[in-house]
Formats: sequence, structure tokens, C-alpha cells
Amino acid sequence: MSETTRHLCLFDLDGTLIPIDSDHAFGEFMVAIGWADGDTFRQRNDAFYADYQAGTLDLPAYIAFTTAAWRDRPLAESAAAHDRFMAEVLRPNLHPQALALVRFHQQRGDLVAIVTATNAFVTTPIAAAFGVEHLLAVELERRPAPDGRWTGTIRGTPTFREGKVGRVHDWLAGLGHRLSDFSGISVYSDSPNDLPLLELATEPVATNPSPALDATARERGWRILRLFP
Repeated sequence: MSETTRHLCLFDLDGTLIPIDSDHAFGEFMVAIGWADGDTFRQRNDAFYADYQAGTLDLPAYIAFTTAAWRDRPLAESAAAHDRFMAEVLRPNLHPQALALVRFHQQRGDLVAIVTATNAFVTTPIAAAFGVEHLLAVELERRPAPDGRWTGTIRGTPTFREGKVGRVHDWLAGLGHRLSDFSGISVYSDSPNDLPLLELATEPVATNPSPALDATARERGWRILRLFP
């Protein structure tokens, strides 16, 4: 299939392919395993999540906060905690209809990527669970070898709001492509934070949309898809 006839498909993750926010849920898991103080962490975590939903999130401040519970721990320890998170929290939230949607685009021959504002430490195993090779996520700075642990600082352009568009352009350029190479572009998202990305699409799909995105989708005549009850 030539690139001029190939389709590009971009998925948001949290609230779109999974019915939870993986970053918020991982924070709750940190409380559950005793790595974060319950009341204090939950109050701040919920406040940041409300800011995200309102489109007012201070992303660098949130990243510094949300990584604090695990970033200073040995790499093997943080990886083991994430394995537990995948088994106990994330995998029960992998719904067949979401997996089938991703498979549809892959089997059609589309170039598929997940583009998420959650950090790569949390989301890399989730993308793997969906069988998606290309993940564009918030990248974190790491300490020099041999330490290698993550810091609470963002590396490069974060995949958030307009930053998602820039990262998509950079990712495609790294593959030797441009948006104009594709016959069509599908974008699936639940959030008005992704309007800059949705507006790139020839097929924008408001997926499990928030009330604000639902209203925008109806006004603009975009398809509305509800994967979850």
C-alpha cells in the first residue's frame, strides 16, 4: 500500500480507549501500596484531574507531583509496581470493543499511534497491551547512567493540547512522512483538550466525549462514538 493511499489513525488513551484516567489511577495505586500518603495525595491528585478536565492543567507542576511517589525508587522496584498496576487495575479496564477498534484500523493497514498526555512510564505497557507500536507520550528526563531513574522534569515538547500536534508532525517526519502523505486522518478523543489534534482530522471522532466535547462535536457534525456504558 502506498503512503498516498494509506490512512493515519491517532488515538487518545485515557477516557478514549480505556474508561479510566491511567495517570490518576496510577496515583491511586501509589496510595494503595503505601508509596503515597492517602489523604494528602488524593486531594492534590483530584484537584489536578479537575484542572485537566477544565482545560487549565499546569502540566509541569502535575508531572512533578505525580511522579514523586515512584521516581526516586530503584528501577526494578518501580517496574514491579507497574506490573502489579497493569494486572490489578489496567487489564480489567481493557474492553473488547476498544481492542477491536484498534485492530480494525491496524488490519485495514492504517498507521496507528496512541497520543497521550500521560507520561511514558505509565503508558508504555498500556500501548503494548493494545498492540500499538507507536506511542507519543510525555517524556521524562532521566538521571545519567548508571542511575537511570526518571526525574520530575519533562523532556522536550509534552503531548498536551497543541503539543500533541507538534509531536505528531515530528514523529511523522522521523518516519519520513507528512500529514499530506495520507489519504485520510482519523483522530479519536474524549476531551476538548484534544481539539487541536481533532481539527487536523478528516475523520474526527468524539469518543466517550465529555459534555464539552459532545457539544462541540454536535455543533460541528463530528461522529460521536460511545465505547463504554
